[in-house]
Amino acid sequence: MTEIPKAYEPKNVEEEIYKLWEKGKFFVPKGKGKPFVVAIPPPNITGSLHMGHALNNTIQDVVIRYHRMAQVPTLWIPGTDHAGIATQNVVEKELRKEGKTRHDLGREKFIERAWQWKEKYGNLILEQLKKLGCSCDWSRTRFTLDKGYAKSVETAFLHYYKKGWIYKGPRIVNWCPRCATAISDIEIKYVPRKTKLWYIKYEVKSQKSKVKSYITVATTRPETMLGDTAVAVNPKDERYKNLVGKTAMLPLINREIPIIADRLIDPEFGTGAVKVTPAHAAIDYKMGKTHKLEVVNVIGENGKITEQGAKYAGLSIAEARNKIIEDLKAQNLLEKEEDYEHSLATCDRCGTPIEPLISKQWFVKMNELARPAIKAVEENKIKFIPERYKKVYLDWMNNIEDWCISRQLWWGHKIPIKGENDVLDTWFSSALWPFATLGWPEKTKDLKNFYPTTLLITAQDIIYLWVARMIFSSLEFLKTIPFKNVYINATVLNIEGKRMSKSLGTGIEPLGLIEKYGADAIRFGLLYLTSRDQQAAKFSENAIHASRNFANKIWNINRFIRLFSNKPQYKSIKDKNLTLDDKWILKRLNEVIKSTTKKIENYQLGEAARELYKFVWHEYADKYIEISKLQKNNLNLYIFKIILQLLHPFMPFITEYIWQMNYPKERPLIISEWPKCDKLLKK
Repeated sequence: MTEIPKAYEPKNVEEEIYKLWEKGKFFVPKGKGKPFVVAIPPPNITGSLHMGHALNNTIQDVVIRYHRMAQVPTLWIPGTDHAGIATQNVVEKELRKEGKTRHDLGREKFIERAWQWKEKYGNLILEQLKKLGCSCDWSRTRFTLDKGYAKSVETAFLHYYKKGWIYKGPRIVNWCPRCATAISDIEIKYVPRKTKLWYIKYEVKSQKSKVKSYITVATTRPETMLGDTAVAVNPKDERYKNLVGKTAMLPLINREIPIIADRLIDPEFGTGAVKVTPAHAAIDYKMGKTHKLEVVNVIGENGKITEQGAKYAGLSIAEARNKIIEDLKAQNLLEKEEDYEHSLATCDRCGTPIEPLISKQWFVKMNELARPAIKAVEENKIKFIPERYKKVYLDWMNNIEDWCISRQLWWGHKIPIKGENDVLDTWFSSALWPFATLGWPEKTKDLKNFYPTTLLITAQDIIYLWVARMIFSSLEFLKTIPFKNVYINATVLNIEGKRMSKSLGTGIEPLGLIEKYGADAIRFGLLYLTSRDQQAAKFSENAIHASRNFANKIWNINRFIRLFSNKPQYKSIKDKNLTLDDKWILKRLNEVIKSTTKKIENYQLGEAARELYKFVWHEYADKYIEISKLQKNNLNLYIFKIILQLLHPFMPFITEYIWQMNYPKERPLIISEWPKCDKLLKK
């Protein structure tokens, strides 16, 4: 027998094993019966593998590999998202290095340049997923800007348009002055910012008294006061009950504005009285609609004060702020200022502070679309796991606003209206992902065979922006749910419990850890740290190190069994000569098969990983193998073969490698049959 190395070296194994799987076309769905289908959350073409990706895709791969071994036709659909703002920014950065802007190229040439970038770099993250061991059907890889997908996007837009559900009009949006476009909530990054809280006196207008009285409001954005159309207090705030219904004079502008009561106001913030600027704050916009307030847009799309800002027109936001504070002091209307720290909304792509403002954009009416999407989840036709996310979804859907779908970019799906230069929100196209990837609107064989999908595994921060939109899109276009279960995986935090960030130096590169420890160790270690119902998990490299040690333990078990494979093995678990120790390990194996199967089917993958670790290391290796050294016969070949099968979805590389070594004449482990409980051992 050929001697095998003393230590397991993932670098020497993983690429070879992945090629074996690809050559055998084992990722392509085979067989008959009801399929198990997962559509990957498409990573951005500008992205690279991070810990969130690593956990999310490991979970997907575990359930995919399990169902494949359970002899179910299994499809995992891969692909990438064109990532409108992110990709445009990347290409513009390249141009800046050449001393050019996109306007120097013009729209057509710029889009050509973006496609060149995509062809060169756009699939890197998919190659990184392969290094993680992801068993997607790469022959079905889709891209949200490919020709077929573009047809699905145009079909969806025109469908809404013809139904009268798409309109163009002025509404409040998140605006990035640097990128010069409206952006979605997911493209906003909140950063801690030290600033001031300014207390400004607004004169209360009174016909009865000649003595001036004031109501003081606190604000972090004095420049927006130029667009104030009300002062608001909480209706339960006794301090201001006598002022509600009266009017105040807007300082510097001398516009008379009402004092209103609204339950959205926090009496604990500042003085309990706040300025209301419907054109430049989402909450204020909501109050403005409720109280029918005037909307005065004083910050333009270029980040400068508009003509509505009177003498401050043309100033930048920073310049206007300084001048306004100076003028308030001069008129003795600035009561005080104090240090204040808050979360500032910035553009996730360029870091520029976001300006909520009124902009003429394309919107989708949401009332009719939301209703069936709410009902599907209320009636548990679609289940959220953990269940608490059902409430998160329903709360948002029951209060949903019309959807801003236009972006002032060049890279993306151009809005199919003559003379319109805007492109569609990236989330408009990704809302069609689970069925557009299967060929919709064409009636393809894949759409017939694999839709609706079975499961979506994704992150909590895109429940609104993506999950909800896929649900109402599928119900509208295909009259069916897009998936039966939505599993929200835990967020991976650093050891201090904070979000990982490359820019802050708190991010950890999975590829570096794969190079150091091997893909199996990353996969198993990440799962070991999590539980199904966790909202967040703290990452520790110690878990990856321990998982690498576990892989080495499996390797050493294999070395031992191969060295002693000439020792007699029981031919059947019904053998009358089985010892009490043999019966004990067989019973435990049976329990672990049953438990692991149940845990995977219930998405309790961390719990399954920890149980397998305990059984393999502490029960099988530390106890039974040691006992078997003293026995005339043993069950090691039988037990270890099943252990490899149970571990395969979690640690696919080392298990397949050992399987190929020990059972070269059998079907590869990836398509071997998932072990079943033996009825003889249930007693």
